[in-house]
Amino acid sequence: MLVKFTADWCPGCRQLGPVLGAIAAERADRLKVVQLDADHHPATTAAHGVLALPTLILFDAGEPVLRLVGSRSRQRLLREIDAAREAHREGGAAQKPPSMLTKRE
Repeated sequence: MLVKFTADWCPGCRQLGPVLGAIAAERADRLKVVQLDADHHPATTAAHGVLALPTLILFDAGEPVLRLVGSRSRQRLLREIDAAREAHREGGAAQKPPSMLTKRE
């Protein structure tokens, strides 16, 4: 599942909307894309450590495996998602994106 933390006032969030819409349609059988309004859900936003918008968090098998801040192209986003999923499925913390490593890893 890919969660987009967004807000109505956020220009980058609006820019990313069509990109995520295309990805959601293209990968509907493999990836669920959801949107969470940070202004309406501040506790959830804070619980995930979201400090800037837009923030995307990719969950694989219930674990956050990728965190991205800011908008990006469809191609770049798909590359990052695919790489994070592959790294997560291969195992080891050394393969996780640096933004998702915990202090112990």
